[in-house]
Amino acid sequence: MLIDKTTTVGWLGIDAVRRARDAGRGIVRHTPTLSCRSLDELAGAPVFVKAENLQRTGSFKLRGALSRLAGETAPGGVVAGSAGNHAQALAYAARARGIPCELFMPADAAVAKVAAVRAFGGTVRLSGASVDDCVAAARERAEQTGAVFVHPFDDPRIIAGQGTLGLELLEDLPEVATVIVPVGGGGLIGGVAGVLKALRPSVRIIGVQAEHCAPFPAARREGGAVAVPVRPTIADGIAIKRPGRLTLPLVDAWVDDLVTVAEEDVAEAMVLLLERSKLVVEGAGAVGVAALLGGRIPRATADGPTVVVLSGGNVDPGLLAQIANHHETHAGRRLRLFTRVPDRPGGLAGLVNAVAAAGGNLRTLDHVRDAVDLPVRDTGVHLVLETRGPEHSEAIVVALRDAGYEVDTHGAA
Repeated sequence: MLIDKTTTVGWLGIDAVRRARDAGRGIVRHTPTLSCRSLDELAGAPVFVKAENLQRTGSFKLRGALSRLAGETAPGGVVAGSAGNHAQALAYAARARGIPCELFMPADAAVAKVAAVRAFGGTVRLSGASVDDCVAAARERAEQTGAVFVHPFDDPRIIAGQGTLGLELLEDLPEVATVIVPVGGGGLIGGVAGVLKALRPSVRIIGVQAEHCAPFPAARREGGAVAVPVRPTIADGIAIKRPGRLTLPLVDAWVDDLVTVAEEDVAEAMVLLLERSKLVVEGAGAVGVAALLGGRIPRATADGPTVVVLSGGNVDPGLLAQIANHHETHAGRRLRLFTRVPDRPGGLAGLVNAVAAAGGNLRTLDHVRDAVDLPVRDTGVHLVLETRGPEHSEAIVVALRDAGYEVDTHGAA
């Protein structure tokens, strides 16, 4: 341990969390805690998901933002740096309180998140390559203008606001034994852990970070906060280079285990939640499910259910489509192939009819005449087909070859 468990720098206590709940009343939704049978077997115990992706503004961040602005007049407005979720929440909360709001976001921030911030009345400044750059820019702006700087996670009132999620968990599922929480800067897990350890100390709390950006496990190894390199990750909402000054002691005192997950497992978790639970969850929000899918969390032995917090659902539609297509391909339900047809009337129709006869659903078709070694009177064709699975894909390939087509499934891209 980096600190004694009785040292809780940054923790205002359970009464502060209850006050934060009052500050959000009428705006913050009590999000559902849903059973998830598709995950039960992986955990070795009943699994529920806390669907915070259904929260207003699409993430848990609204809880902390409303807590932070409670009683705040801020004549110069408020300013913050964020990858998107904190920005959306603060813009929404500031509008509800009648306070001007300026947000610094990374230059490559998701288009949908930027649009949402503007729709909530926030002024967006695209600046820097990371959340840390944006936070630094926001601090500087606050010093210049007198605006109130609102940190995305390293603020006691923000942490207290996020802790309201823990109160809801205990109300909905008082017998909970294990809670799995995504970890970015540590505000969410710090607040939730503070509530759970105060009201139900036996609950096991596990934090999850993306392998491409995992400063909390590094801090435990090194004995203190260290900055880690950030590689591109689909869990961009938790891509924080360094733990918070306030949140690191809370995590170290109360979190029982910290694990990391691979990008492929995060993508698979997003698809599973979409297919099985009909929930749209962003990469950062899906890392807890990814930890179960990837075997990063041992099968439960505790006497009670597991809850996985789905911390947000603000995913760019283009990325979601790309992840779904990737999953379909690897699951054998999306077949890519290359063949050739006679370059004359009816040549392509024969190929399409053969695909239909084999039960394939044609998604895309592209002619290729250049940069491919073809006879003069032939044309190349790239096909993407939707199939029922690997066996059906193989049957389609066999049927096309039996019909006289040369089929290449390796060079098709």
